[in-house]
Amino acid sequence: MADRQAQDRATHEKLKQSAVALKQSAVEQVDSADRRTELAADRTILAAERTYAAWVRTGLTALASGIGARALLDKVVADWLTKSTGAMLILFAAFCFVAAVWRETTPSVQPPKPRARRLPAALLIAINGFLVLVSIAAFIGVITTP
Repeated sequence: MADRQAQDRATHEKLKQSAVALKQSAVEQVDSADRRTELAADRTILAAERTYAAWVRTGLTALASGIGARALLDKVVADWLTKSTGAMLILFAAFCFVAAVWRETTPSVQPPKPRARRLPAALLIAINGFLVLVSIAAFIGVITTP
């Protein structure tokens, strides 16, 4: 009988330790899931910034291409073709600068509790607004230059 009681106590002790370990494991899993969610939110913000950078890069390339097309195609093709090619590339550049800010400031899905901070919208608008002004100046220069 004493052996039986000792076995029961040992079994209860093992169950108790198992329950404590299981409870601790559940807490760690919840923490791990929260951390994964937080990291996913950070990745979402960083992906949005990469997309913003791609729009700006494309706009700067189109702007340089528009100015370069006007300079390089002069006296090679008809003047109207040179001006229209340069103008279209520059207008596309301005579109890219506007689209970059629009895409960055109006995300379609808001990530849950990110630790990474977004770029300030005012900074994006100021920088891209300046780039749009440069595009407008280049457009006027391409169109009006004889």
